Amino acid sequence: MAKPGELRIIGGAQRRRRVRIADVEGVRPSPDRVRETLFNWLGQTIDGWCVLDLFAGSGALGFEAASRGAAKVVMVERHPKVLQVLRENRALLGQSGVDIRQGDAYAWPAQCRERFDLVLADPPFADTRVPQLLASLSTCIKPSGMVYLETPAAVIPADGWTVYRAGRAGLVHYQLLVPGTTEADPPEEPSRAT
Repeated sequence: MAKPGELRIIGGAQRRRRVRIADVEGVRPSPDRVRETLFNWLGQTIDGWCVLDLFAGSGALGFEAASRGAAKVVMVERHPKVLQVLRENRALLGQSGVDIRQGDAYAWPAQCRERFDLVLADPPFADTRVPQLLASLSTCIKPSGMVYLETPAAVIPADGWTVYRAGRAGLVHYQLLVPGTTEADPPEEPSRAT
């Protein structure tokens, strides 16, 4: 079990490695149980995927994705102290495929020219702009891509998004959304090519 101020990577090549969490108000890592469920939904490994981790915070989701085979992980975070700890953790883990960028997670998708297989979004729980975030993600997700959300309440997605999987652990609601499908049509597996 990780000590206070640390998180443990739970699967993949970096399994059991511990990294530091920035001591900044509002930074909370996704619980182990929630991360394990997410990667069970995704099939444990995500070899070759391109992943966008918005609101990177502790880096729990992005570092876990890199550990499980993502070819590229882009972490977006705005707080300078959090960015510094993320960079230190990247160096500690030797994860050269993790690209850490400073920016506003809400504005970043509109400026992005890349397309991702998976977008991880764990916005501050007090924030109410998740519907706007979903609308902006359509420009940076591959047609077969998925969006993972962690929020204090379940999100009812707007047209163009379907809840593929959902769960709850304590105060955390987590959902895996797919674009443009119905519940009867499971999403195609994202392309593993970079």
